[in-house]
Amino acid sequence: MGKFSGKTVVAIASLVLMWGLSWSIYKMSLAYTPPILFAGMRSLIGGLLLALFILPKWKKINWRENWLRYCISAFLNTLCFYGIQTVGLVYLPGGLFSVLVYFQPILIGLFAWLWLAESMTVLKIIGLIMGFLGILAVSADGLTGQVSIVGVILGLLTALSWAMGVIYVKKVSAKVDSLWMVAMQCIIGGAALTLLGTGVESWSDIVWNVPYLIGLGYGATFGVPIAIVIYFGLVNAGEASKVAAFTFLVPLIAVVTGTIFMDEPVTYSLIAGLVLIVCSICLVNYQKKIRQPAIANHLNR
Repeated sequence: MGKFSGKTVVAIASLVLMWGLSWSIYKMSLAYTPPILFAGMRSLIGGLLLALFILPKWKKINWRENWLRYCISAFLNTLCFYGIQTVGLVYLPGGLFSVLVYFQPILIGLFAWLWLAESMTVLKIIGLIMGFLGILAVSADGLTGQVSIVGVILGLLTALSWAMGVIYVKKVSAKVDSLWMVAMQCIIGGAALTLLGTGVESWSDIVWNVPYLIGLGYGATFGVPIAIVIYFGLVNAGEASKVAAFTFLVPLIAVVTGTIFMDEPVTYSLIAGLVLIVCSICLVNYQKKIRQPAIANHLNR
């Protein structure tokens, strides 16, 4: 497995933990709010908070040069991803929908090979497939209920928009400030979702209680802007497919969280999923050691 610095390990662990916890927190909050308004508000507020934090570097926005890049990223990573995901959960059980969404690392591996010229080895292919099988195992107990074709299509579209959004951000990373990219995509996409929610949902349906505010506050800080900054930072610094493989751990963390805090049972499928996911990450990040020629070794002594 490829070596990671201590800083990278901490970043990956923090990202997986933040996204893993978000499933339970959002599920709690969605009982008190219309879904599209909730998705739009947490993205919009998160983007505004991040923009306020980096406001001293406002010149790096370069709006005239980068406005189209901001809009494309907002469309893929916020409007489509959060919007389609929210609607899709209406048609499918959460377990099945999460399986479809976490088809995303496989798509990222494919797109990174096609458009970013990243390597695609047999071990990486096996690892990505094994990771998806691990998600299936982890979510096996949640794969119940009526299967809707519309829901399946929306789940795959969610994974597709997420994968394309990640690849696009990495593709233009040299031309756009990474922090402003996250802030602007959250503001633009969050504003669009909030307007959409205002048109099809009712603000009066929001119950401004503690569970709702916890979810909104978490999403507007850790769940959206901070997590995305970390994720895009990792993707821009390394291979997109290798970083994406670690997101296979997110549903696992969500299930483990439910096991610890909600007394949900530990099953054989959960253990099998853990093994498959760990093996997947090892295979995707495996780097073959290149032996130096004997002459070179002699000269280096």
